[in-house]
Amino acid sequence: MNRRPAKPNDRKPLHVLEPNVSRGIVERFQVVTLLSRFHDRHVWAAFMFINGFITIGSLALLAMVTHTPFVFPSLGPTAFLFFFSPTLPTASPRHTVYGHAIGILCGYGALVATGLTSAPPAILVGVDPMRVLAAALSLALTGALMILFKAAHPPAGATTLIISLGIVTKPAYLLIIEVAVVLLTVQAILINRLAGIEYPIWSKRKQ
Repeated sequence: MNRRPAKPNDRKPLHVLEPNVSRGIVERFQVVTLLSRFHDRHVWAAFMFINGFITIGSLALLAMVTHTPFVFPSLGPTAFLFFFSPTLPTASPRHTVYGHAIGILCGYGALVATGLTSAPPAILVGVDPMRVLAAALSLALTGALMILFKAAHPPAGATTLIISLGIVTKPAYLLIIEVAVVLLTVQAILINRLAGIEYPIWSKRKQ
């Protein structure tokens, strides 16, 4: 069966929006039938939906079973980077693991500096001047240190705020957050490599 002809401007946006990882896996598994029956964009969207569901769903299930924060908001943008733009330096395992670690340390350090390690979360009691200082300090330090250590990973900015706003503050849980990041990173390595993407095991090679 011949695929329907593309409209004049139909393909150009697709190359901008379509993640390379999607095409790699689809081509490797030779899902020709789907590509011949449905629009390419629909196939890519379906793949991204399934992939996101499985990776984040598995961590959420682990969180439910262990009653620990194996899933948290900043994993969402990290997963998006992994599976939509895996070749960007910010999506490399090194940037991801170091970036979130820096965010965790800066978030908890801001709590220690402001005496809020045992305070209830801001979402329950509101924001006071010390909480404002903790949030601003944690994000400022996270951004500065990620630049200094050449480990920029934007989602880590959300991780540090999760901590400095008091949503997650127990040291044991902070370690679990980093373990969750590592688990998601391992999934990204496996999926991207399976897709034929030149995804680094640790850091992106310099050209």
